Amino acid sequence: MKRLRWPRWMPIDPYILLLLGTVGLAALLPARGTGADVASGASTAAIAFLFFLYGARLSTREAMDGVRHWRLHVTVLACTFVVFPLLGLASRGLVPVFLTDPLYQGLLFLTLVPSTIQSSIAFTSIARGNVPAAICAGSFSSLVGIVLTPLLAAALLGSGGGGFSADSVVSIVLQLLVPFVAGQLLRRWVGGFVARHKRVLGLVDRGSILLVVYTAFSEGMVQGIWGQVSPARLAGLLAVEAVLLAVMLLLTWYGAKALRFGRKDRIAIQFAGSKKSLAAGLPMASVLFGAQASLAVLPLMLFHQMQLMVCAVIAKRRSHDPEAAASERPEKPEGSDGLEGSDGSGGSDGAEASAAPPRTTAGTGSR
Repeated sequence: MKRLRWPRWMPIDPYILLLLGTVGLAALLPARGTGADVASGASTAAIAFLFFLYGARLSTREAMDGVRHWRLHVTVLACTFVVFPLLGLASRGLVPVFLTDPLYQGLLFLTLVPSTIQSSIAFTSIARGNVPAAICAGSFSSLVGIVLTPLLAAALLGSGGGGFSADSVVSIVLQLLVPFVAGQLLRRWVGGFVARHKRVLGLVDRGSILLVVYTAFSEGMVQGIWGQVSPARLAGLLAVEAVLLAVMLLLTWYGAKALRFGRKDRIAIQFAGSKKSLAAGLPMASVLFGAQASLAVLPLMLFHQMQLMVCAVIAKRRSHDPEAAASERPEKPEGSDGLEGSDGSGGSDGAEASAAPPRTTAGTGSR
């Protein structure tokens, strides 16, 4: 019997369906009382374990090899942590016409999250771009984001970001940075085990994300936060995010052209510089926003699925460009492991390749 596969014509990432199902479960059966305490403790442990796995997976080989292409990496980092946040701050003018203040806080948090690894690699490969550069750029962004995203949140969200305080900084250090550093330090001994069991561990860390989502949305239901969101507000949020994505896609493509990058590098910059990581953003939001995390992660979840669908179409079109047809396909890199598991099994972004068209020829790990 053939193994069941997700139909390629389906536009929705199957992991997004699991996330939506988890949200529905939290709406119908939210954790309360002792159950909420147990779920909160399990979520804290899951976040720590998730970032331990990120640290254990991260290979520094591609990062060291990619240092020579520093202009490209600086460009991607500037798009991710400078241009995106500036656009997020500019969206403040849309309150209260299109967005409520909590939705704006979530949208601003979305602009502070690091880029993805897996989908950036997959789409860059499909479009026949610079795959090794996409690997390095995504890895750099994720690594920098572990430190920079909380710092930007402290500076830009302040007390409005769900009570961000010195206690939040301590929580970030203990729940995110310490496990990540531990994973890096122990990589010499556990890296082989993680590589051999990447599929099983991929299910574990995806399950961790689902637990974080369930806990966050349960707290939101108990606090009555969802009464603040109407269908009209959701439609407004989707419209704002569609404009945000379109602006970033245009800026990364034509901006890279103005900086005189070649076609393959422009493709890597566009896909790595216009995306936001659901796998990194959800745990951070849980730590930063507490009971308000359900509204805070809603813009990120919607933007995540939107970017997959749009970038899948763009990547397929780029692969048929006359310039792409005349060029050689990129060689397969020696390794593609990163913070989100570029084998396609680690972190929620590991599911992103399923939204892309067919198998790739470079080291994306898509199956």
